[in-house]
Order: sequence, then structure tokens, then C-alpha cells
Amino acid sequence: MIAGNRTINYLRISVTDRCNFRCQYCIPSSPFKMIPHEKIAKYEEILKITRLACELGITKARITGGEPFVRKNIFSFLERLCAIESLKDISITSNGALLTREKIKKLIDFGIKRLNFSLDTLDPVKFARITGRDRFHQVFDTIFTSHELGISPVKINAVILRGINDDEIENITALTLKYPFHIRFIEYMPMGDSAIEKQQQVLTREIKEKIESKFGKLIPVKRNANDGPAKKFQIQGARGIVGFITPISSHFCSDCNRLRLTSRGTLRPCLLNNYEKDIINPLRNNATDDELKAIILSALTKKPSFHGLTDQSVKNMPISHMTSIGG
Repeated sequence: MIAGNRTINYLRISVTDRCNFRCQYCIPSSPFKMIPHEKIAKYEEILKITRLACELGITKARITGGEPFVRKNIFSFLERLCAIESLKDISITSNGALLTREKIKKLIDFGIKRLNFSLDTLDPVKFARITGRDRFHQVFDTIFTSHELGISPVKINAVILRGINDDEIENITALTLKYPFHIRFIEYMPMGDSAIEKQQQVLTREIKEKIESKFGKLIPVKRNANDGPAKKFQIQGARGIVGFITPISSHFCSDCNRLRLTSRGTLRPCLLNNYEKDIINPLRNNATDDELKAIILSALTKKPSFHGLTDQSVKNMPISHMTSIGG
């Protein structure tokens, strides 16, 4: 599929807006309602949309939430998703708290080789403050169990916030010295009614300066064909990778190859743009495969060449919170 001069081959699939964590940068500060059960896309519907998207050129998928593993029968769904032959790369983003050794083995048996975990701190007390849950040791054990069982690469996403975890940049980075983890620092994106103040945002330049002050000059790492937006580097002699995802300080929109399917069954061409295209209701009203494919292609015509969210202005800030879109 083509959007402008970009080939779109990556589908981000949110299977739920529910999460067992309450991360400060993800959950709105004011009370909000979860999406009613009947408005959440059924697994069969997600699979059909995915198959049609694959026929149009999608080859890579990532399962997100909320937290994917809070949804009932998720492993049955994942097994069927992995059976779609044209999907060559399937991965999952999770907070890791609900995964056990047996469940990770099951994912590997399905053919899933990559997992992304959210871990913003190595301090159990801070972890509870950031996530609202005392689950640090479970998450940390899951990360190392995944590594032990052969998940490669294990990716760890960290959002750095001033006054919360900005004193841990070096310690988090140091994990790459000993382990082949991909640590990715993601710039905080103001979305919806966020509990985080804009002045708490720490941008990549500052993070990189702290890392290089401690470990020396970061060495650029060559990108692979299936790489996402992370700019990759390595500390001299390290086993792992340090990545920076820069939606605020350096737009990567021109290289974006993603289309998002929200848990509500809408197609969202851009995370940081409020436009969404309904596909679930046409599907439920017996639209033909060709009609559904036309909806997918129509959504891509609205994929912007850049987003309006910058470090100078939040006038175009997305009104949806992250759990309603999918990370």
C-alpha cells in the first residue's frame, strides 16, 4: 500500500483499551469511561481486517493495548494471527506483568520472536509511583525470562520525565553493556487530558548528552529494512542497542510505514492526528471484501506528511488518550 511516497506495510493492532497498570503518562488525569464491550472489535473481525490488509501489502504486525494480555482468550487469537502466512513479522508490546515462563514459551511456539516491554525505572518504589502498581519484580523477571528463552531482540521502552526518572538515564542505558537488549528512549507525547506537565518532558538531545557524558560517544548503528522509527546507537563494546524515538524533537513522519487499527475498529493513519476511519460498522453491516479494502485504502489517503505536535505548540494535541488508540 502506498501513502504519498511511503510504502505502508506495518499494521499496529490494539486489541483492548483495558490495562492492569495506570501509568501517569498514559492514563488521563480526569475520570474517563472504558469503551463498552460491544464496541470493541471481536477477534474474528480483527483477523478479517488484518487478512484484507495483508492482501493489500501489510507484512508486519504489532499487537498492543492497553495491555494485550488482559483480554480473554488472547492466546487463541495470537495463534490464529500467526497462521496468516503473509505476515512475516509479528511482535507484541506489553508491560510484562501478566506473562509467565509458560506463556512466553507458547508465544515462541506460535512464531513470535520479538517482545517490547515498558520499563521506565529500575527502582521498585518509583515503578509503583509511575504505574500505580507494585509489580516491578514481576516485570523485571519477565524481561529476563524472555531473554533466557530466546526472544530476540528484547526491547525495553522508557519514557523519561523530569523530576520522576530523569536521574536513571545512565542506569537504564547500562543494561546494554551486559545484555543484548534494545533500550529505546521515547519522547513523552502530550495526548488527551494528560496528568503530565509539559515542562516534565525530556527530549532526546538531553538524554543523549547524559549517556555520552557517562559512557562516551554513541556509535550509530545501521538500520535494517524492518526497523521502526528508532534511531539506533551503541556504546563502544556494549552487547545491546540504545535507541531514540523522537516524535517531538525530530519528526519521522516521512518514513512512517504504519497504519493503526484501534480496539474500537477504526483505522488511524497517524498516532498524533485525530483522524480515524470507521471500518468495523461496514464490516458488521456485511460490506464486501472489496468495499472493506477500499475503506483501508481511503484511510491511507489521510495519512499526513507531518503531525502538528511540536515542542513549541500543543494546539493540535490529539484529544484521545493513548489507551483508546493503542501504543
